[in-house]
Amino acid sequence: MSKALTHKMLNINIDFMRLRRLAFGLSVVLLLVSVVSLATQGLRLGLDFTGGTLVELHYDQVPELEAVRNQLEAGGYEQFIVQNFGSSRDVLVRLNQGFSPDVGDQVRSLLAGGDAGVELKRAEFVGAQVGEELRDQGGLGMLVALICVMIYVAFRFQYKFALGSVLALAHDVILLLGFFSLFRIDFDLTVLAALLAVIGYSLNDTIVVFDRIRENFRTVREGSPKELINLSINQTLIRTTITSLTTLLVLFALLIFGGAMIHNFALALIVGVLIGTYSSIYVAGTLLLNLKITREDLAIPVKEGVLEEDGRP
Repeated sequence: MSKALTHKMLNINIDFMRLRRLAFGLSVVLLLVSVVSLATQGLRLGLDFTGGTLVELHYDQVPELEAVRNQLEAGGYEQFIVQNFGSSRDVLVRLNQGFSPDVGDQVRSLLAGGDAGVELKRAEFVGAQVGEELRDQGGLGMLVALICVMIYVAFRFQYKFALGSVLALAHDVILLLGFFSLFRIDFDLTVLAALLAVIGYSLNDTIVVFDRIRENFRTVREGSPKELINLSINQTLIRTTITSLTTLLVLFALLIFGGAMIHNFALALIVGVLIGTYSSIYVAGTLLLNLKITREDLAIPVKEGVLEEDGRP
């Protein structure tokens, strides 16, 4: 690397691209594991997607939701959602099973344990909030969004940047879905919301790096594409690190203290932020190198009729 280019990097001089093949291989392995897991066992869809039986109960005393969950597990119920409804003494239980006339009394008896302090208020079957039609529309919407992102980045930067950003986004989404599939964690509406947030976070991080790469390709006169991409990643590293760490601090607080209702939401965001940060540093830059990005790709076209430096046409 030239002295001028090294000087520009000041005190941050990490050769990220030296490990690009190792990182690329790691990404390929993780993608294969994710795809195989999604193909063989799929996602463990939560009740928001599958529907089930809803049981509303009223307690004379404020119950501990974790104790209610333990009672349901001991009673043989495997997949359920327990949350307060209206007040701290009203509890809503959603079970992943079909409706039967006595299911409400069964749940009340199990939770009451012979005590009359639990009252059954209603029991009914509820359909899935996100059915097959809505899932198809959501998938189509995500595809349209990726196409719009590709068009925007191609217009704002260059088509190789567009392809690289969309591939990096697909990498992040597949790894996050693979994580939930592999570890059999419930995928519900909160996780879907987190997935959409991760797409926005990862894209924003990638665009910041791409913007610096474009600037350096046009202004720094020395250095190969690999060196310029390395320079750009180092220049944005502090911004990327601080943004990720401050976001993770909030997310870990939500994971630890937020309760069971947003546990999977916080977990999905934590995993997504880690994957998005990794892809912004390694995946996006590596893809640009593999796509043979050059200075000519980012050269500003000279318009006809523009005067030369000496003032003559």
